[in-house]
Amino acid sequence: MGSRIGVAVMAVLLVLYIALVGWRAVVLLGSGQALGITMGVALLVMPLIGAWALARELQFGLAADRLGRTLDAEGGMPAAPEHLRSNGRLLPEDADRLVAEYGSAAAAEPEDWRAQYRLGVVQDAAGHRKDARAAIRAAIRLAR
Repeated sequence: MGSRIGVAVMAVLLVLYIALVGWRAVVLLGSGQALGITMGVALLVMPLIGAWALARELQFGLAADRLGRTLDAEGGMPAAPEHLRSNGRLLPEDADRLVAEYGSAAAAEPEDWRAQYRLGVVQDAAGHRKDARAAIRAAIRLAR
């Protein structure tokens, strides 16, 4: 629940930032000076990119959360090893073994979103954020 509150706070702050930058862009566009107009156009593009990025991240987060809750309700989430680092990550000796194990399972069933999602969860716990997001994106795509 705490992470949802954090996401909501960050989203509100980003929307506020986008609104303020957009307002500043309108002011610069109305200046009538070439440099002001150029900066105004640039400032209009930046909030659009920010809004797009925010929408994509929220979409990803909601879809990943939905799949995670579904898999957890089915009892299919990976079991956490007994010993973890203080930050909740896997120990290096467990990380390599579990990533290989769940990677093999995902490769054996490339059309199963559950296998892809489990791989993403294990990769995230191992600290492989980029690979984890790719696996979870694949799971979202397969679940549709």
